Amino acid sequence: MRNSEKPLLFVDIDGVLSLFGFQSDSRPAGDWLNVEGIVHLISGTASQHLQRLAVAFDLVWCSGWEEKANDHLLGVLVLPNALPFLTFPTQSAPTKHWKLDAIEDHAGDRPLAWIDDAHDDSCRAWASSRAARTLLVTTDPAAGLTAAHVEALERWADRLAVAEPS
Repeated sequence: MRNSEKPLLFVDIDGVLSLFGFQSDSRPAGDWLNVEGIVHLISGTASQHLQRLAVAFDLVWCSGWEEKANDHLLGVLVLPNALPFLTFPTQSAPTKHWKLDAIEDHAGDRPLAWIDDAHDDSCRAWASSRAARTLLVTTDPAAGLTAAHVEALERWADRLAVAEPS
């Protein structure tokens, strides 16, 4: 599969790679990272998971961190290159998730998966109505991106590759 034929994977950060909401006596493995005065626990498996997913997907930051994701995470996550990132409008329709317009603009008609801890009903309605194949993967912010999520995303991308004509 050539790079331009990969589906997109929109990657949120908070609740996916940066973990929160866990019990203090059961802190997940990871490294603390100070980002402009806010301390984040970056999952100990985030780098490995993203490297695996980059084989099957074109990764895109889909976070309120916007361009700051590359500034703060590239070295921590051991990613070879800066990832493209979405820029979000200051306001969106009140009945629509605040990330959807930017995702639509970037994705066009390409198949996509979106991993986030905050999908809502508008996200699910949008995903089911898209003409292109779309997968939403919702994480628990205390656990973030897991091996099971990675395996499910890889299987989904493999099925797309088989279904798409070369």
